[in-house]
Amino acid sequence: MKDSSGSVELGRDSRASTDTTGVPRPDRRSWLRVTGSVGPLGIAIAVLWLSIIVLLPLAALTVNSFSDGWSGFWDAVTAPAALGALRVTVVVSVIVAVLNVVMGTLIAWVLVRDDFPGKSIVNALIDLPFALPTIVASIVLLSLYGPQSPLDIQLNATQPGLVVALAFVTLPFVVRSVQPVLIEVDIEVEQAAASLGADNWTTFRRIVLPTLTPAIISGGGLAFARAIGEFGSVVLIGGNIPGETQVASQYIQQQIEVDRPVSAAAVSVALLVIAFLTLLVLRLFAERAARKEQDAQ
Repeated sequence: MKDSSGSVELGRDSRASTDTTGVPRPDRRSWLRVTGSVGPLGIAIAVLWLSIIVLLPLAALTVNSFSDGWSGFWDAVTAPAALGALRVTVVVSVIVAVLNVVMGTLIAWVLVRDDFPGKSIVNALIDLPFALPTIVASIVLLSLYGPQSPLDIQLNATQPGLVVALAFVTLPFVVRSVQPVLIEVDIEVEQAAASLGADNWTTFRRIVLPTLTPAIISGGGLAFARAIGEFGSVVLIGGNIPGETQVASQYIQQQIEVDRPVSAAAVSVALLVIAFLTLLVLRLFAERAARKEQDAQ
């Protein structure tokens, strides 16, 4: 449009603008629209990479597990030693997930709401299990809780030892799931509840916990899914006792060592199904929570 002096003024909704050199440049919003989609080529590359890294190995594993037919697969999965390893794995993983839900939420709360010396160091240490080789954790735990324990605590070849090892490698999942949600919680609502006479537990249970529940469940589910496939952190401290401390990953290694690859593949597929169902439930729960939040708004 023209102003009173007759010069041309570009509107705010113009698709192009001019910089100080007089060269037109695309509007930022238009640029975002152009680069917001990767297009068919990008989708094809993503699908190809996903197929090479994930889908093809999983397909090969599944095909190998059924090399002896459905009956061979079923016999391998339902063998007493396999069932014992799966039972120990699932039970210990559930205990670890529940433990991390409680302690991970508490740690996230302390990191968000409290200030203390060394807070940044503690915050950085939370992610250490992601970077540290898990076999190192098993060595450290064995030196602390093994036969030569300086603390005089013997957890070697026991299920509590498995719990400690798996809790170490899965703790970050809960902390990092809860922490960003807790940062966004409106403290003024808690202060209003306190001004109306609510105690700390009532405020947490009625106001904070419903907001944190989706993140807590997500973190706990991820911790469970991670724990059922863990190997390195339990390989030394676990003891590998069949039916007691032998987890599924150790059983799979044992089957490979005795030249039973089909049995190893069958138990691996069983673990894969458990992990997939866990992640599927978490996805459905997250979508349901998101729809509820949208409806509430």
